[in-house]
Amino acid sequence: MKSRTLRRVCVSAVTVAALSSVAACGGSGGTSGSGKNGDRSPAAAAVALSPVAALKKVQTKSGSVHSAKVESTMVMGTTMSMTMSGAMDWTDGMTGDVSITYTGGTMGEAMAKMGGDGTMRALYLKDAYYMNMGDAFASALGGKHWLRYAYADLAALTGASGDAAQNQIKNSTPQEGVKALLASGDVKKVGEENIRSVATTHYSGVVDVAALTARSGGLDAAQLQELKEQLDAAGVKTERVDVWVDEDDLLVKKTERGESAAGAIDSTIFYSDYGTPVSVRAPAPGDTADFKEIAGQAAKTAS
Repeated sequence: MKSRTLRRVCVSAVTVAALSSVAACGGSGGTSGSGKNGDRSPAAAAVALSPVAALKKVQTKSGSVHSAKVESTMVMGTTMSMTMSGAMDWTDGMTGDVSITYTGGTMGEAMAKMGGDGTMRALYLKDAYYMNMGDAFASALGGKHWLRYAYADLAALTGASGDAAQNQIKNSTPQEGVKALLASGDVKKVGEENIRSVATTHYSGVVDVAALTARSGGLDAAQLQELKEQLDAAGVKTERVDVWVDEDDLLVKKTERGESAAGAIDSTIFYSDYGTPVSVRAPAPGDTADFKEIAGQAAKTAS
């Protein structure tokens, strides 16, 4: 029974964390831009620009800055509710160091049953995702605190949810969040708003996966197909995306609300301190267990 519980918690924790923590990458407050453009307001900066043109500038600028501090909250059906904070870098693939706390849902309950407090540290490297679930969980892994989860194993071990997680990990940068809104084909400028004392312009749109066409937001065919596959893998049919952009054409806040295969999704992301240094190294091998091996052993024991 203990082996079955271990396997279930391992699979659920790593898959949901890989999917939800990156989907919910948010910012840690404070000022958001990497620089200032005098007293130019978001409204003045966006003059004569359509919402689509303005967001394309955001997509380009966010892609050139490469890193930011993040803070987020997310609810995914009855599966979990969580908060996350840390820093992410997307210079060459996704790397990051974040703290995740599960505050409810079946994930929170599973963590409690294993003796954890719901908080874990997660590291993202180019080839793998590492998760430290604390001393209580380490006692079930021969004293090893870290689980290594190779992205290459994700889909093979967990099916569609693994595909979704892998796509989220690869496509979780600020500019990718703007891409979803551009794809809606019906982006609207809502108005000017202050977010955490930062002057921003608010844009909104509804993404209908079935209605996505080449005309949507000026995306090319390859970008559109990639977005469709990402949303399909997560079981998303429609979602509303809102973004708040500062005077430097950088994302300050993003919200996503919709239905997925795991239930209703409601996420809020804040980005700040663009250009912040991010240094991530893999944990010591002697303190790391491989998720694929653990899941395989647990499956044999349970069968």
